[in-house]
Amino acid sequence: MAMDSTTQGTDPAVASVEQAAAEAGIASAGGQPGGAAKLIRRIKQATRRKIAVEDKVRIILEGFRKELPVSDLCRRERISTAIYYSWSKDFMEAGKAQLRGDTLRGATQDEVLRLKQENGQLKELLGEQALELSLFKKSLL
Repeated sequence: MAMDSTTQGTDPAVASVEQAAAEAGIASAGGQPGGAAKLIRRIKQATRRKIAVEDKVRIILEGFRKELPVSDLCRRERISTAIYYSWSKDFMEAGKAQLRGDTLRGATQDEVLRLKQENGQLKELLGEQALELSLFKKSLL
């Protein structure tokens, strides 16, 4: 096995991971302590498969229909059964919360910003009113 200057003196497994990372265009962790673990974590994050919410719901509903065993469904969709059951649990909990009516609508960033500005204006107005009241009380004495 030919070693170049970047892999001399390192573990062959680390060298192969760093070579794969270089080929994938991910920056190497170099000789830093724990660098290989960080590099592997970055590779996993970069290559992680992201599944849309619509697809998750479709998969869960297919599993509820029982037309196909869950293990076969998971194999076909290339997910683990643990992920399927986690999604199923989340799906059921969300359904229960919706039926109970204790779901809250999430605010958008614009709404949050507007409410923060309004809150600041109200605090300023309250401070001014408190100051005027204090001055009025002092004038009566």
